[in-house]
Amino acid sequence: MGSFSIWHWLIVLLIVVLVFGTKKLRNIGSDLGGAVKGFKEGVKTADEEELSSVPHQTGARTIEAEAREKTQSKS
Repeated sequence: MGSFSIWHWLIVLLIVVLVFGTKKLRNIGSDLGGAVKGFKEGVKTADEEELSSVPHQTGARTIEAEAREKTQSKS
């Protein structure tokens, strides 16, 4: 009852091929592959644009200091 055996998956695959046909399944596969390829190219382009827009800092220093609250005293 937990997981399906290999025979269950083969029967499901056979039914899917009979219902949709091999040509339609091939078209769906190529469309899905094209969508994944386009997504990867879009992510790569966005990463390159993000890296080019960040200014590079060379020789930067970090200065640590404490902030003190300024209080006004009434005289």
